[in-house]
Amino acid sequence: MPAAPQPSTLKTQPSLYARHGKRLLDLVLALPLLLLALPLLAGAAALAASQNRGRWLFRQLRPGWHGQLFTLYKLQTMTDARDAAGQPLPDAERLPPLGRWLRATSLDELPQLWNIVRGDLSLVGPRPLLPQYMPLYSPAQARRHAVRPGLTGWAQVNGRNAISWEEKFAFDVWYVDHLSLRLDLLILWRTAGRVLGARGINTPGQATTTAFRGSPPSPPSS
Repeated sequence: MPAAPQPSTLKTQPSLYARHGKRLLDLVLALPLLLLALPLLAGAAALAASQNRGRWLFRQLRPGWHGQLFTLYKLQTMTDARDAAGQPLPDAERLPPLGRWLRATSLDELPQLWNIVRGDLSLVGPRPLLPQYMPLYSPAQARRHAVRPGLTGWAQVNGRNAISWEEKFAFDVWYVDHLSLRLDLLILWRTAGRVLGARGINTPGQATTTAFRGSPPSPPSS
């Protein structure tokens, strides 16, 4: 696994590809993919509904471009199992084998093709995280919102959930500063291999991934 890049200090103007070509690539690829995937999506949705009393679509607000909130769509992989006090059980107990399989195959991400068509997401970009993480970002980490979030990203092909939060954010910011058509095509190619190999789905020892609680302060320079 490559080492996480050091935070970049590049301050260049957005390229023509970043301003116009990237959105065109999203539409050219995502719209046909969505249409072709409809039968597969219908089957996966039926499987998700079978374990969730008919519920198959998961909706959640996520911060997107410039931190603007949008509704992210995924297949429902976790059940709503609760304890005697009515509190949700831990992730490991709410993620049945079928839900694990949907995540391992990335079939649960298929509804996000609609997010791409709508313009909420790009095919490639930093993954959209939870809104409550935003106040915890350092100024450098917050730069991940300078581009549209993505279905896949540089952090995903360099470890996904098997790397630390700090490494993920360093990869995200590096991507923001080096965004190009060539890099996006490379990430899409590597993503295909990651999906087929089902690598980095969860944090080691966790059913999903650990919550981000802020990065430790950097040691003072000597």
